[in-house]
Amino acid sequence: MASLFKKKTVDDVIKEQNRELRGTQRQIARDRAALEKQEKQMELEIKKMAKSGNKGACIILAKQLVQLRKQKNRTYAVSSKVTSMSTQTKVMSSQMKMAGAMSTTAKTMQTVNKKMDPQKTLQTMQNFQKENMKMEMTEEMLNDTLDEIFNESGDEEESQDIVNQVLDEIGIEISGKMVNAPSASKNLPSASTSKATTISDEEIERQLKALGVD
Repeated sequence: MASLFKKKTVDDVIKEQNRELRGTQRQIARDRAALEKQEKQMELEIKKMAKSGNKGACIILAKQLVQLRKQKNRTYAVSSKVTSMSTQTKVMSSQMKMAGAMSTTAKTMQTVNKKMDPQKTLQTMQNFQKENMKMEMTEEMLNDTLDEIFNESGDEEESQDIVNQVLDEIGIEISGKMVNAPSASKNLPSASTSKATTISDEEIERQLKALGVD
């Protein structure tokens, strides 16, 4: 009972029209089939009258046949018109659905625009950009500070340890050479004695290369 008092929507009306149009098409097809049957019977009757030599009856039947064929051709025209109406109804239904979708979208956008304040959004974006710049500056300052700390402590200390190690190794080698060196003749000049106890630059470079230090 509730469905009897329910207000029909545009979609419901279009569906009813489509059902009526389909019913009309079926009725037109049945009428055409009946006319085609009568047409064949009339053609046989005309042939029968012609064989019997009844010219007057042939003329009367021929006129009726012409009218019958005209009526059959009208059914094609009507069927074409009904098909066109059905197509227009489908197009209208599609357009109504598109209009409904656009209406819903417009309402949604209107609601979103009401909720969204352009000034607040712009302010939020500006604040984000400002804070992001501060963060980048802070990160850069921290990196610079850490680099300075590590460069002043770790790198220099490590470099000094390597130098001290190299010098210690060279000193050991030099001491060993000095201990194992033969004693100089007392008759040699003092310059010769100084030359024997002096390590050349080539010797120092050779010791450094042996320790893997360029």
